[in-house]
Amino acid sequence: MLCFQLNINKKCELWSLLGADPVRFSLIEFEHLTGLNCEHIENLENPRCEVTKEIASFWERIGVYVDVGPSSEQIIRVCQRCQKWSRDDRMRLGYLAIFTGFIKGWKYSIATRASLARLVMDLEKFENYLWGRVAFKVLMDSLRAKHFTKSYTVDGLIQVLQV
Repeated sequence: MLCFQLNINKKCELWSLLGADPVRFSLIEFEHLTGLNCEHIENLENPRCEVTKEIASFWERIGVYVDVGPSSEQIIRVCQRCQKWSRDDRMRLGYLAIFTGFIKGWKYSIATRASLARLVMDLEKFENYLWGRVAFKVLMDSLRAKHFTKSYTVDGLIQVLQV
C-alpha cells in the first residue's frame, strides 16, 4: 500500500493501487479501524493547558522539563520506579506511555509535544481528548514525507495500515 501511492492532492487521504484497483485510506477508515475519537477540533496540536504547580511537580517526578514532553525512553525508565506512586500518577504514566509510544510513535528518544502531554494531569480530559485525530495526523504527516524507494521509518500508529 505504501509503495504504490497515487498522487492525490487531498491532505487527509492516501490513495494506493492494490493490484489494478485504487484503494483509499482516510480519517473515516482510520476511525473505523481504531475506534479512536476522530471528531474535528480547532487547535488540535496545542490544547489549552496551563502549567500549574501540580504539572510542574509531576514533570519533575518523571524527570522532564515543564516545557518539553516526555520521550518513550524516559517513560520506560520511570516505570521502573513508580510502584509506590498514587494510583492516579501511575495512570498518568500509563497514559503517557500510550501517547508517546503509539499515538505519536516517534523515535524512542525523541520528546513529544508538551502541550498534548500535559493533558494527562486531568485524567478525564485526557481520556476524552480527540486522540484519533492526533494519531491520524501524525501518521499522515509521516507517510507524506517519506520516499519509499529506500529504507524508511514511519511515525505514528502504523499498525492500522497492517489490517
